[in-house]
Amino acid sequence: MTRELHLNLFISGRGHHETAWRHDGSARRALTDIAHYRDLALAAEAAKFDSVFFADQLALGDEVEHAARGDLEPITLLAALATLTERIGLIATASTTYSEPYNLARQFASLDHISGGRIGWNIVTSWVPAAAANFSLERQHEHAERYARAFEFVDVVSKLWDSWAADAIADDRESGRYADAGRVRKIGHRGEHFQVAGALNVPRSPQGRPVFVQAGSSTTGRGFAARYAEAVFTAHLQKESAIEFYSDLKTQTRALGRRADQIVVLPGISAAIGSTEAEAARVWEELNELSHPSVGLARLKSRFGGHDFSHLKLDQVLSVDDFPDPSLVQASQSRAQAITALVARERPTLRALLHGLAGARGHFTATGTPEQIAATIEDWFVSGAADGFNVMPPILPTQFAIFAEHVVPILRKRGLFRSEYADQTLRERYGLDPVASAFFDADETYRQRSA
Repeated sequence: MTRELHLNLFISGRGHHETAWRHDGSARRALTDIAHYRDLALAAEAAKFDSVFFADQLALGDEVEHAARGDLEPITLLAALATLTERIGLIATASTTYSEPYNLARQFASLDHISGGRIGWNIVTSWVPAAAANFSLERQHEHAERYARAFEFVDVVSKLWDSWAADAIADDRESGRYADAGRVRKIGHRGEHFQVAGALNVPRSPQGRPVFVQAGSSTTGRGFAARYAEAVFTAHLQKESAIEFYSDLKTQTRALGRRADQIVVLPGISAAIGSTEAEAARVWEELNELSHPSVGLARLKSRFGGHDFSHLKLDQVLSVDDFPDPSLVQASQSRAQAITALVARERPTLRALLHGLAGARGHFTATGTPEQIAATIEDWFVSGAADGFNVMPPILPTQFAIFAEHVVPILRKRGLFRSEYADQTLRERYGLDPVASAFFDADETYRQRSA
């Protein structure tokens, strides 16, 4: 089977650059207007993208005066988009730290039914320190503690999604038999973090469960991804680090007895595209000219678990000594490591660093013509750095329109990307195996008993 490039549209406000909301090329609709997200999802569906994706944070943040914040809650948003789209996959972020397994399992099973099997769950442990105070906690749980809870959380929801056989519902009006109670099981989970009786009160969904998506790239995050993830959104500033991550994750996946093709690696790419290189470069210049230093400093502080950078001068050349040890950061360790590696490699000024992170927050940024962007995507794809990309346009909708209208046709001409959808479920589109059922071993006995 020919390897196929996967493309996902990461929808964030009016674009991934923090000043996109002020740019003339961005949407004018409110961030709470469903039409904004509907139009982007339909545009991605028309371009035959695999899916659209929504991140989430559970705290407002301190930069709301100069940054667009306050968009819709993603699980609710997916329910609406599921009725407005037909084929494109829909992925929402939900936290294992600030959710309960039973509620989350109900929500995502319902979404998978509503969408006809197009749902993915982006599993996060929530790195933003300020979230803890919104959930009756005095402090944020430490990195290792959050992941310990996450491992058990995924185990519990997996059991809940598997507590119904696919054929449990008979819906036989004549006999008065709605379901076969023997095909629905309590899970009886008792663990360190959760005690859940089950069964789930939503039947088995079209995919069996949502596609598992994960975004952490720390050592612990990689181990979690190798065990559970089926698609990984990862951030890399250089192709070399992306290749190392890709190879390591696939190796860890195989070591756990999984096939490497059962985990799709999708680095983020935020591309400024123009008819010439100069025109594309001007996109970043226009966006950076609109930036406010307080937004970048607030984001940097959050990435490093609350470390204060306000004493640094904007035009000061940075060194790694200006940053805390990223291995001790209790927020986003992988992103902190990427930022300090960039500082060690390039020695930027604080202003230059903030401008660089404003566009994609540690993801790869590209600048060029459609042909150049397509060539970069192909290079990463064939070099073992990616199975596809999490496309993060700096301005929405204009930069995505250029990507869809000019980059995607080039990828098709090169035989890398589909022209039509062939599969209905998101799981099928990613080339993933069906989800095994706990009832599978008993299926033959069941059929003989029911004959």
